[in-house]
Amino acid sequence: MDFTLTEGQKMLQKTAAEFAEKYVEPRAEEIDRTGEFPRDIFEKMCQVGFAGIGTPEKYGGSGGIDIDKVLAVTEIAKKDASCAAILSIHTIFASVLNKFGTEEQKQKYLPETTNGGALGAFALTEPNAGSDAGNAKTTAILDEKTGEYVINGTKCFISGGSQAKNLLIFALTDPSRGTKGLSCILVEKDTPGFSVGKIEEKMGIHGSETAELIFEDCRVPKENLIGKEGQGFKIAMTALDGARIGVAAQALGIAERALQESIKYMKERVQFGKPIAALQGLQWYISDMTVRVECARWMIFRAAWLKVSGQPYTKEAAIAKLNASETATFVTNLALQIHGGYGYMKDYPLERMYRDAKITEIYEGTSEIHKVVISRAMLK
Repeated sequence: MDFTLTEGQKMLQKTAAEFAEKYVEPRAEEIDRTGEFPRDIFEKMCQVGFAGIGTPEKYGGSGGIDIDKVLAVTEIAKKDASCAAILSIHTIFASVLNKFGTEEQKQKYLPETTNGGALGAFALTEPNAGSDAGNAKTTAILDEKTGEYVINGTKCFISGGSQAKNLLIFALTDPSRGTKGLSCILVEKDTPGFSVGKIEEKMGIHGSETAELIFEDCRVPKENLIGKEGQGFKIAMTALDGARIGVAAQALGIAERALQESIKYMKERVQFGKPIAALQGLQWYISDMTVRVECARWMIFRAAWLKVSGQPYTKEAAIAKLNASETATFVTNLALQIHGGYGYMKDYPLERMYRDAKITEIYEGTSEIHKVVISRAMLK
C-alpha cells in the first residue's frame, strides 16, 4: 500500500490549490457574510473538471479516483469550507448515478452534472429520519395507469436543495416493507408538485445552502427510478460511505489551513520581546495539531484506497470521517487560542473556520453514529 501521489495527482493538487487561491479565497468572506450560493465558483469547478472526478470521460467526466477527489476537496476547503462542501456533496449525485443508473440515465444526466453546471442533490433526511434514515415517511406510489410515481412527503436539511437541477429522492415505494420498501428516484427541479420550503440559517458553511423540500402529488416517470424498487436503503448507505470520505477531506482542509495560519502567526507575533513561537506551551499546541492533522490525512487516504481497490471500506470511512471531523474542531479551537483576541475577530479567517468545522461532526452521519458503525464492525 503506497500513498505516494502520482505525477498526475500532484498536478491536480497544485491546480486545485491555485484555483482555490485565485477564485475561492477572494470570495470567502463575502460568501460567509451574505450566505449566497456561489454559483460562479461552482460553474468554474465544473469547467475545470473538479465536478467530474470519478465519472468516466465517456459521460463527460474527468475520470480519476477517490483519492483525486480528496485532493481537490481538501485544497478548496483550505480557502472556504462552503465551496468544498458544495463540490463534495454534488459528487454524491454523480457517484450514485454512475454506480446504479441505467445507461440511458447516465447518458442523459451525467454530462450536465459533471461539466454542464447542473448541481445535483442527495435528499435522504426527513424531520423524523435523520440518524435513523430507515424511519423515512416520504412515499412514492406507482400509478399503474400513467406509469408515474406519485411522491408525497418532506425532506429537510438538504444541501443545495433549491439550487439543484436534479435531485435523488429516497422514498417508500412499498410502505409496508419499511427500509426494504425504500427506493431512489431522480426528480428534476421543475417537476410539478415539487417545491422548496424553508432555507435554513446556519452557524457555518453559509454558502452551502440547506433547504427543506416539499412533495405534494409530485409525479415522476417510472424511468427515473435509480436501481430497483426496494434498493434505496442500500444505495443510500453506499453513497454515504463515499460521502464520508468527502466530508473527511473537507475537515482535513479546514484543519490544515488552521495549522498553517497558526504557524505563520506564531512566527510573526512578538510578545515580551520575542516571537511567541519561542513559547514552549504554544510549541506543544503546534505539535498536538500536527499529529492530529497527519493522522487524519492517512486515515482518509486509507479509506479512499480501500474503496478504489474494491475492498470493504465502511468501517474505515467511518473512522476517517469521525477522526478528521473531530480533528478539525480540535485544531481550529487551538488555533483560535493561539491567535487570542485577533482570532476571534472577523479580520482573520479563523472564526469562520471554527464555525465551519463543527458541521463536519454532524452531517453525513454524526460522530455518535460513526462510533456505532465502527463498534458494530468490530463486535460482529
